[in-house]
Amino acid sequence: MGHGGEPRRVRAYDGELGVAVVRAQEGDEAAFAVAYRIVQPALLGYLRGIVGDEAEDVASDAWLEIARDLGRFRGDGAGFRGWTATIARHRALDHLRRQKVRPRGTTIEQDVLELPGTHSTHEEALETLSTEHALELVKRLPRDQAEAVLLRVVVGLDGPAAARVLGKRPGAVRTAAHRGLKRLARQLGAEGVTDGVTDEGPRTLGESR
Repeated sequence: MGHGGEPRRVRAYDGELGVAVVRAQEGDEAAFAVAYRIVQPALLGYLRGIVGDEAEDVASDAWLEIARDLGRFRGDGAGFRGWTATIARHRALDHLRRQKVRPRGTTIEQDVLELPGTHSTHEEALETLSTEHALELVKRLPRDQAEAVLLRVVVGLDGPAAARVLGKRPGAVRTAAHRGLKRLARQLGAEGVTDGVTDEGPRTLGESR
């Protein structure tokens, strides 16, 4: 979550990931390990934002299912990231139901969401934080906003892919991510933060459409 352009760095590995997945489906254990190394950090970050300290246990359950059902997957590297995120989300929601844990919300009202400025992005607000601190703040968001932010910024999914994971319309996910990032910026006391979330992911400073 640290620096601007994180989704693009995640997606930069999609070619390698796609090749690794195909080879893993053919029984190449080393290739599966490559796919795991590429996907796991972002997947773990996403789960930490949902289940906190239980993320590693939930991730282990998710990877068992991923390994079991790998032969059913059809798609490229980007599709694999979305597929694994869907599985991880299901396992996280199962965990929350078992633990009877309700994700924490915030009492921030809609009128604090509009922040001044037009020259930087929401993601700059996250650049000042450690990953742990950022995820702790994300956990305090309403769950729809938290998941949208995590899928877009941490996992690096585009709007349609994140929408498929959440079972929602892309516009609804885009709006939730927009509001969630503005809430985070407000919590950090950031200034000059505006909407930088597009269907291609959050834009970096100075980047045009």
